[in-house]
Amino acid sequence: MKLRLLPALLAAAAVVSAQTYEEKVRTAVNKVDRVAAQGPFRPAWDSLKTYRLPEWYQDAKFGIFIHWGVYSVPAFGSEWYPRQMYMEATPEFTHHVATYGPQSKFGYKDFIPMFKAEKFNPADWAELFRQSGARYVVPVAEHHDGFPMYDCSFTEWSAAKMGPKRDIIGELAAAVRKQGLHFGASSHRLEHWFFMEGGRKFDSDVRDPRFESFYGPAQPRETADGKQNQPSEAHMRDWLARTTEIVDKYKPDLVWFDWWIEQPVMQPYLQKFAAFYYNRAAEWKGNGVAINFKNEAFPPQAAVLDIERGRLDKTRDLFWQTDTSISVKSWGYIENDEFRTPDSLVDDLVDIVSKNGCLLLNIGPRSDGTIPQQARNILLAVGGWLKVNGEAIYGTRPWKISGEGPTEVVGGAFKDTASKPFTGQDIRFTTKGDALYAIALAWPENGELVVKSLADYPVKKVDLLGAAGVLSWKRDASGLRVHLPAKRPNDYAFVFRIRQ
Repeated sequence: MKLRLLPALLAAAAVVSAQTYEEKVRTAVNKVDRVAAQGPFRPAWDSLKTYRLPEWYQDAKFGIFIHWGVYSVPAFGSEWYPRQMYMEATPEFTHHVATYGPQSKFGYKDFIPMFKAEKFNPADWAELFRQSGARYVVPVAEHHDGFPMYDCSFTEWSAAKMGPKRDIIGELAAAVRKQGLHFGASSHRLEHWFFMEGGRKFDSDVRDPRFESFYGPAQPRETADGKQNQPSEAHMRDWLARTTEIVDKYKPDLVWFDWWIEQPVMQPYLQKFAAFYYNRAAEWKGNGVAINFKNEAFPPQAAVLDIERGRLDKTRDLFWQTDTSISVKSWGYIENDEFRTPDSLVDDLVDIVSKNGCLLLNIGPRSDGTIPQQARNILLAVGGWLKVNGEAIYGTRPWKISGEGPTEVVGGAFKDTASKPFTGQDIRFTTKGDALYAIALAWPENGELVVKSLADYPVKKVDLLGAAGVLSWKRDASGLRVHLPAKRPNDYAFVFRIRQ
């Protein structure tokens, strides 16, 4: 297939003059400095460590992540297509040349007119997210590709001015909040420093000065000696300007960052951003905000740790989050992806919540703005489970132990499918008010639930959520033994409510 970029698009992509851009960035950074200096938080770790996590976030437990952008047009490989299509010898490079032609003639920018989002219905999305049982929603405001999905003042290359010509983030924020859900946004802007570097190495449109404001900086990710190539001051100032604009325009309850902000030179900029964001939240007088970070980019007390496609193997005193995806191969939409089962996702949710965490579950919409039916079905299945069993999830806190059972959970990032399937002996605990919830991650065998950890726990009543009738039970030296009804109340994890 051979496609041609319309001359009108080139005209529309006229770059904001360097002087105007620099003035805008300077004005934005000066504003950050003023807000950060006004308190109650200062741009210093000792001050930021006094941050307090909002109750809404601790109570929510389950959110929706959304990876949607121009990369959904080629729908091949992953959301890293814009990088890989310029990396010779990759499947994406080969596919791109065979399908669209050489990168000098058809580059990533040429997908923008094809990204129309013509069926994007934010109200429909928000309704689906509410039905899924999610309590917060975090779309990607700007991914590594450098194409903001919001009305960005610092570039002409954005969804508000090209492609859909809609402020996707603004529309979705309004729809999500109308459903009573909390709204967040993620920024991957810093990773754009190196993302398009491959296009500098051969004849491609990344080399064309006309598109520098879109593809640049396109610097090497690593130095000659294999170390991380630190971003320039200009790029970090750009990051700060863009990210704080998201805060001021959309007032997100949560801001999520990917891993690359951990670069050492970013420390002062992270401090400025956090002080700015937390101080703005104090001005808003709302219910509080949070920042997500990976690895050790922030001190653990200053923000909320996020673990990508993985989890912890034990309870963490500080609240934390897992981000993972319904889809297995890619975060963004690709054709012929594989999908997780609702059962495995519910088990993950329960396991994570029992260890003082929450689950941010990603979907990847198509380029036209539709959510794949398989993804919708999975979300509705999770929502159906939460409708019956949500009292054991929402607003709960960890018990003295997270659980018991033979199946070992593999902790760490990118280990979300490394653990073996759970059994009916694998039980997780949560607590709220006077109730202790024992959640069996599979239907126990032989018609009996045995909770060994409750041998000495004073029990007065045991209910199985979703099941009618009274359960018979006894407690002895082997634990709490509950006789199960003949019919299962649902298809996934099974919640036993215990009162003393």
